[in-house]
Amino acid sequence: MSEPTPQQQLEFEAAAFRRLAAHLRERSDVQNIDLMNLAGFCRNCLANWYSEAANDAGVTMDKARAREIVYGMPYEEWQRLNQREASDAQKAAFERNGPKE
Repeated sequence: MSEPTPQQQLEFEAAAFRRLAAHLRERSDVQNIDLMNLAGFCRNCLANWYSEAANDAGVTMDKARAREIVYGMPYEEWQRLNQREASDAQKAAFERNGPKE
């Protein structure tokens, strides 16, 4: 088995990101709070990381544009179409497991 070249690694990572973003777009039934409670990150985190990477590389990218890339549509539209009010159990789990900032 050969090791990927740096360019191949970059391409594979990009392909994995695109697949993850597409998967999350298809699974709009999975709420961000569910992702946070189970995995410690959500679509917004992914968008923030994308924006930070772009800005670190000298490409100005605000969070709204990064969210549009991750969600496949403006965030407000995704919220209107897909976001449900979190249950008391989800909120309690988030308080226990949410970000430690």
